[in-house]
Amino acid sequence: MLQAINLGIRRGSKLLFENTSFQIHPGQKVGLTGANGTGKSSLFALILGQLHADSGDLHYPAQWTLAHVAQEIPDSEQAAIDYVLDGDGEYRKIQAEIQQAEEKNDGLLLAELHTRLDNIQGYQATTRASRLLAGLGFAASDEQRSLNEFSGGWRMRLNLARALMCRSDLLLLDEPTNHLDLDTIIWLESWLKAYPGTLLLISHDRDFLNNICTHIAHLEHQRITLYTGNYSAFERIRAERLAAQQSQYARQQRDIAHIESYIERFRAKATKAKQAQSRLKALQRMQRIAPAHVDSPFHFSLFKPDKIPGSLLQLEGVKAAYGDRVILEDVDFQLLPGDRIGLLGPNGAGKSTLIKILAGQLPVQSGEYRPAQETRIGYFAQHQLEQLHNEHSPVAHLQQLDNKAGEAELRNYLGRFGFSNDMALAKIENFSGGEKSRLVLAMLIYQKPNLLLLDEPTNHLDLEMREALAEALQDFDGAMVIVSHDRHLLNSSCDQLMLVNRKQVSEFPLGLDEYPTWLAEHNKRLKEALGTSTKDDRQAIPRESSRERKQREAEQRKRTQPLRKKIEKLEQEMTSLDAEIQQIDTQLADSEIYADSNKDRLQALLIKKAELKKQHEAAENSWLELSEELEKLV
Repeated sequence: MLQAINLGIRRGSKLLFENTSFQIHPGQKVGLTGANGTGKSSLFALILGQLHADSGDLHYPAQWTLAHVAQEIPDSEQAAIDYVLDGDGEYRKIQAEIQQAEEKNDGLLLAELHTRLDNIQGYQATTRASRLLAGLGFAASDEQRSLNEFSGGWRMRLNLARALMCRSDLLLLDEPTNHLDLDTIIWLESWLKAYPGTLLLISHDRDFLNNICTHIAHLEHQRITLYTGNYSAFERIRAERLAAQQSQYARQQRDIAHIESYIERFRAKATKAKQAQSRLKALQRMQRIAPAHVDSPFHFSLFKPDKIPGSLLQLEGVKAAYGDRVILEDVDFQLLPGDRIGLLGPNGAGKSTLIKILAGQLPVQSGEYRPAQETRIGYFAQHQLEQLHNEHSPVAHLQQLDNKAGEAELRNYLGRFGFSNDMALAKIENFSGGEKSRLVLAMLIYQKPNLLLLDEPTNHLDLEMREALAEALQDFDGAMVIVSHDRHLLNSSCDQLMLVNRKQVSEFPLGLDEYPTWLAEHNKRLKEALGTSTKDDRQAIPRESSRERKQREAEQRKRTQPLRKKIEKLEQEMTSLDAEIQQIDTQLADSEIYADSNKDRLQALLIKKAELKKQHEAAENSWLELSEELEKLV
């Protein structure tokens, strides 16, 4: 188990925690929570040996294999899938030993190494890596692309895939959902639920913590307290403890006031001096109870818009494309006051494209884009963080929006977003991603929009700021459209869900809790490539008539028939190879095969099994590539 005994850590002069003890047992999935700067990442650095404890001890079994997500990725021409495969160190080690044994033509050693490779499921390693990449949103064609070809967000996904590839005993994940969309987060949740090792997870996504964690380790007041249950259970238990603490504090304050009053009244009287002195000593010995503090540093609300027109914005017959690739087609969409819309849809369906069109950031190829004259749009997107001026302070950024506002007024406003004291006047060049996101939100809200368009607004924001944003959005008088992987934000802020799928935008007929099931069925239909539509699909595409659907399905079947035949042939080949491998396994199960007289036969069987495994892996990889190609055509 992972155990801390009287642990203490300082970073410079700042004490993060001290005299902290806890035990995390194998198989537990622990969410690490606490305000920014309380020491969550420092604890990870300590576990990884990148930091030393100032006091106490932290240890875990020496034989444990640790995995974590690297923050950097090398500049390399290495293929993405090879980089991910490097995450399985034992697999790569056995591979190198096999290559050396082949060069030496050592048959017995080869047989032993192939058995070891089989025992760690090494023949399925490439398939496993492909599935990890697919789950994290990579296309099959991305597997052979070099690392240098990927942008920053996709590089982080590669590092995450590499960490998941490791057959670890302890997995450390620090904000793994940053830069991931909702579909990918749902997949990652499923993977982590099935992960057999011990998980230590830092996340500001409430639903993500709820769906994965068996325990919560909360950092507060230089202590780490371990709670049993998911995040909701932790909130309930902590609230109960804080309520009890506050009650005890209030009662103790009354006792202290009574004792101090007695001392003041009677310490000068000779007849009462001894009693007063005795009570003074009791007061000095008293173990003081601290008041309970749960206040968030963020207290803001959205300004009431100056004017709200009867119809804020309308799209009619809109078509949008990037080059020859059509993303949205024949889209009708209207935003009215009070609309609170959350956008859902599979990866690449066009959610962010729709937001950009609504914001006037992307011209339409055809159709009508009609905002009302009085519509004032507040648009939040991640690229806006890059447009901040590093040499300017938060106050200076607001002064560029309103040069008539006084500094004291602006500082008071910024304090609601956590920019208090000197921070409001400091250059933002050293601000974190979360602090820059808060500043962009503060600037957006300051302009009193009547239409909010938010594309992943919670990236980098901690739990307290996310909760404050959700509460502020609930009281907003205008309309809003949100794309977010934070399901708590969508649930608490939106009362209508729209689905972007197959170039169309339509009302999602189910609730947010049913979306993962809908998405799984959607992906299953793509993989099976049956060419038929379920009830959900028909509801999602109301403009398609029965005749049009049948015609489309017939065309799909005709267009994809050659691919289907290849896929079917590969499936038959894999079935045949599975049967041959099963026959060899039956022979290897016979104890007589391990007699000295059967040594040559045993060696031949093991080598034959290794060859069949390689053939099976090659066929399975081809099957995955063709299936991916088929998905694109459906």
